[in-house]
Order: sequence, then structure tokens, then C-alpha cells
Amino acid sequence: MLEQEVFRVDDPGWIRGLARAHPWATLISHTAHRGLVVSHLPVLVDDSRQDSGDAGCTLLGHLAGTDARKHELGSHEVVVVLQGPHGYISPSWYGETPHVPTWNFTVLHVHGRPEVLDPAGTYDVLSATVDHFEDRFPEPWRLARVESYAHRIAAAVTGFRLPATKVTAKAKLSQDERQETVLRLADALESGRPHAGPELARAMRDIRRKP
Repeated sequence: MLEQEVFRVDDPGWIRGLARAHPWATLISHTAHRGLVVSHLPVLVDDSRQDSGDAGCTLLGHLAGTDARKHELGSHEVVVVLQGPHGYISPSWYGETPHVPTWNFTVLHVHGRPEVLDPAGTYDVLSATVDHFEDRFPEPWRLARVESYAHRIAAAVTGFRLPATKVTAKAKLSQDERQETVLRLADALESGRPHAGPELARAMRDIRRKP
């Protein structure tokens, strides 16, 4: 990923916030026997382990056991990619020239070597994942409601913890434009026109408020 100082993010709170808000991740491994292996999965921020590693971010996740074996999970470093708000920016929105089309986005790359969990640890990750998403409901569903069945199918799942050895976070949100231009773009994204993106607009406004 192209790294540019104006778009680089080092704030651990911002990094963990993106991971919490956008937990659907891409896991990439370069394996000894299969070359590149890619899987998609939900991940959680492990708040109990944020003191581990200089990168200040630890993730929890799970894969089907078959996928975990394809990734040779635990035997090498992997990259987890988390994509936050993103969207197309039309030159017609700037109200000035010259401009060309671009894509604004937020993204997080988490590097590290996964720690493969035992069956009890894997079940804990599954339960925590359910809780994370169910907590938004007035009456959250819990894995304990089907505990015996859940334990049975959990045997085919591999949980892991990923303490980050390196985190690359990028927020390309028109920071290189004037304040009034950014606000004009955010207004366009919130207008309901083609390529509307209210979440991206909020991210653009929020990044401007940071010191």
C-alpha cells in the first residue's frame, strides 16, 4: 500500500475503532505449500491484550479447521486487512477545477503471527463473536442457548489470537484539500445522489476535527 504522511494514521484509538466498526476482514497468508491463501472472516479487537506488541492492536478470529490448515495457521506471519468507509469522489462535486476522479477510503493492515487457540479458547472466541454482534439487539441471543450443539460444531473450528507486530493504517479523506472543499465533498456524499456515502462523509468531517 502506498504510504503518504498526510494520510497516515498512528492513533491506536482510531485503529481499534475502525476494527470494531468494520470487523469483516480479509486474511492473507503466503504458505510454504500452497502459495498465497486468502480467506474472509469476522475479527474482534482483544481489549484484554492491547499491551502486547509495539503496534498496540491484538485481534481475535476463527476459521473453519480446513481453512486454518490451508493457511498453515501459526507457522508464519499473516496480514489481516480491514476496510472502513470508502467511496468514489466525482470531480463535479469540487465546484472548482482542475480535479480528476478519486477514491477516498480508510483501511487497516494488521501484520503478525497468529497464536492458535485450544478448543476452550476457540469456543470463547466464538461466544465473544456472537456477543459482539448480538449486543445490538434488545434481547441478545447467546451461544449458551445451544451450548451442546455449539461445542460439537466448534470442534471443526480453529480460533486464533493475532498480536500485531506491525499496523499500517491509512485514511485518505481529502486532507490535502482546503477545509471548504472537504465540506463540499462531504455534503455531496450526504445528498443521496449517485455514489452517496454518509459514513464516508462523517469520516471526512471527523478527521478534520482531529488535532
